[in-house]
Amino acid sequence: MHQTISVERSVNSHLILDDLVEPKSPSRRKHYLIASDFDQTLSFNDTGVELSAMLGLADFEAKVNGLANSHLVQQGGELTYLLLHDPDYRQVRREHLWEAGKRIRLKKNLAPLMELLQQGIDGHRFTFYVVSASPEEVVCSALEGIVPPEHIFGTRLNYHPETGEITSVSKLTAGYGKVTVLDTLQEQLGIPWDRIVYLGDGSSDVHVMLHLNRCDGYTIAVSENTHLAPIARRTVLSDNAFSVLIPILEDVIGWTDRSQIRELFEQHGLDVQGWEKTQVDRLAIVATANETAGVPLHAV
Repeated sequence: MHQTISVERSVNSHLILDDLVEPKSPSRRKHYLIASDFDQTLSFNDTGVELSAMLGLADFEAKVNGLANSHLVQQGGELTYLLLHDPDYRQVRREHLWEAGKRIRLKKNLAPLMELLQQGIDGHRFTFYVVSASPEEVVCSALEGIVPPEHIFGTRLNYHPETGEITSVSKLTAGYGKVTVLDTLQEQLGIPWDRIVYLGDGSSDVHVMLHLNRCDGYTIAVSENTHLAPIARRTVLSDNAFSVLIPILEDVIGWTDRSQIRELFEQHGLDVQGWEKTQVDRLAIVATANETAGVPLHAV
């Protein structure tokens, strides 16, 4: 595989020589932060829709639209409002949220993608966090064994110690709340803004994408949301979680050879069968014909 070595200017010639001799030394690797929304970014389902179906409630979408049109709550905070104030949703307890998370269908190959990011790519390493407006219990349940709970920031709810009833919100990670989380992560990890990537799909991601673009970060939309697509640097549409690697490899890491990208996918048992590259990347990714030659494919 072709390897690109990036050498930054330095007044110390010995540092430059070290970069050339040991480009993959842990101390020389570039460290990237990838932060992602959850609902319909890592999953196919909306948490509120799944929870409502589990409870036998059929008018969730109508209630959300009503709240959105009234501008009563932050975009993405509609479910939290219903959990606190709507009589039909007051029955929800922590265990219901955990069960709803187990019912959510995740995008294909999400677990192998997390493993690859943890291993690093071409000498670069990645730290992955989820920043979601959904209740933290739902996201932790859905991503159990895939993303560690300490890397998940969701809406935090308070419960009555005896009845288990939701009593208040400790932290709402919707709208500008996502900006606050991203700022905190950037400060704690010490990662430059131009090495931060955010993935999102909906109106709740507008604030954080605008903020990251202003700070020279990189934003990826995974839907054609009319509010989000014009803001994101790239838009990628696919049912496979690996698809978000395309703009990261091309625009963030700097890979220019498509065959290099295809080779990486093939090493993980995937073929990029369709790659319609306009202003939106549309990908169809399937298992390779020779499954025994590559890494086993895990569909989640």
